Amino acid sequence: MIIAIESAGAIAEKERAYESFDVPKGTLRGSPPIPADDLTTLQTSFYLVAQKKLGNDLIGDLTQSIMNARRDLLAELPALSQIATPDTDASAYIPVHPGAAAVYEGTRESFLDQWGNAIFLAPMIAGGLASVLAAAWKFLRPVETPSREEALDTLYALGPRVRAAGRESELEEIEREIDQVLRTQRAQPVEDDKAERAVTAVNVAAHRLENLIHDRRIHLASRQPGQAESHVESHQAES
Repeated sequence: MIIAIESAGAIAEKERAYESFDVPKGTLRGSPPIPADDLTTLQTSFYLVAQKKLGNDLIGDLTQSIMNARRDLLAELPALSQIATPDTDASAYIPVHPGAAAVYEGTRESFLDQWGNAIFLAPMIAGGLASVLAAAWKFLRPVETPSREEALDTLYALGPRVRAAGRESELEEIEREIDQVLRTQRAQPVEDDKAERAVTAVNVAAHRLENLIHDRRIHLASRQPGQAESHVESHQAES
């Protein structure tokens, strides 16, 4: 039975769950025809409602499956034509789940659309972080004190540099390097006879280098007339 409701429009405006619906005479075939005259009534829709906590992909797949089934079965079951797209407006009586709205509005994204940027940027970000961490470790890790064997190797390598030095500034730089090696080795404990012998060897090598530097200074001064004597006197005064 279809009941005529004179105030259907007013009721629908007040209660958003209802809609005003015009039913022409004889819409439902029969004898006598139903309804006997044109009338206005109220209709309400049935909604398939999804919980908000369900994921967009899950609801999107379900919505797409329902709409595809409706299209495929419409010829056999005309009543399925009543399945319609819901109101996707934000102010709708029952808001549409974002996953379903994406299907109806044609804005559903593929896997690459959703995660493409992350896939391409992740290796770049990881590489950048690795570089930063490597640089930080280089500056933050404790400085390892060279062993006495390494200190001796460093001192031995300075001999050829002394002999090849062509300026006073080069000799001064070598002296600073010698001082640095001796300061570093002085901070190491002498635990046994072997360590004591290594200390002696380091000191002997440093003393030998000092003699080489002195001789090289005299040689450089002799290449400049009038300065050799002053360098020799200066060294004797220091002695």
